[in-house]
Amino acid sequence: MHVENDIKLGFKDVMIRPKRSTLKSRSQVSLERTFTFLNSKKTWTGVPIIAANMDTVGTFAAALVLAEFRMLTAVHKHYSVEQWQDFLHDIDPAVLPHIMVSSGTSDADLNKLRAILALHSGLEFLCIDVANGYSEHFVTFLRRVRAEYADLTIVAGNVVTGEMTEELLLSGADIVKAGIGPGSVCTTRVKTGVGYPQVSAVIECSDAAHGLNGHVISDGGCTCPGDVSKAFGAGADFVMLGGLLAGHDESGGDLVEQDGRQYRLFYGMSSDTAMDKYHGGVANYRASEGKTVKIPYRGPLAVTMLDIQGGVRSTCTYVGAAALRELSKRTTFIRVQEQENRLFNS
Repeated sequence: MHVENDIKLGFKDVMIRPKRSTLKSRSQVSLERTFTFLNSKKTWTGVPIIAANMDTVGTFAAALVLAEFRMLTAVHKHYSVEQWQDFLHDIDPAVLPHIMVSSGTSDADLNKLRAILALHSGLEFLCIDVANGYSEHFVTFLRRVRAEYADLTIVAGNVVTGEMTEELLLSGADIVKAGIGPGSVCTTRVKTGVGYPQVSAVIECSDAAHGLNGHVISDGGCTCPGDVSKAFGAGADFVMLGGLLAGHDESGGDLVEQDGRQYRLFYGMSSDTAMDKYHGGVANYRASEGKTVKIPYRGPLAVTMLDIQGGVRSTCTYVGAAALRELSKRTTFIRVQEQENRLFNS
């Protein structure tokens, strides 16, 4: 047993200190970034925000909307090969660089992945997603996929520490997904006692990744546009969003009505709801590590994306960053015990 005594920080523990700025307007801020990836050697340009690969978020409909904003969608892994074929039929080629195919790590997952990638040569991204990125089986699968697809840009995770970030990059990943337990419908920290506050996780993983010319996604924990900015400020190259993008027209999840109001169901992919839907229930050797909630219906996804973009642009003006790539260099975090005045919170 070992105890680390240094304090680890989440989004609620910090704010960004403002600095002098020569920017006259939020419209002067560029949110686009260009990355060249470590192992695939591919170059990508766009706004580095990603819809999470949850079936209530990472849908085909959401992918089309986010592509218009030059953002990415990690399309969830539960679409069939036939559904992928229908989606890719006559698709605008400009959409494809903003699509990630998601996969688990079983032999069946690999066979399905091969079938999907064979449908269109324009699919450039793969997200290999497991709850525990520390398993030897996960690393072995990553190496196997990299050996088979040398020019595919591979996202792998989730982890929260520098040494495992380095291991995944050296095993073939281009981008490492950082985050264990911060999601709004994740109960891993409650059920297992395992986790890592997200700001500290991103700082540690980004520091390790950037030393190897790799990249990091901050995955989970963003409750508002300000948290997205904090993730970028902490060093994340990309930010993945779940709950912020749920509840929209383009989202998955059943539409339900309660007390005259409309809601969409939103649930973690390790929840009872997801396990019942895709795996015939929760296996008797494990616990559910997610919950199901009702998200008030939010209307078109594009409205929310404009709000998130506007918030991040505004952050950049407060610290004098003319481009998103400058934000982490211009960020000084201050530790706080309060975030907002909620006296009149509705």
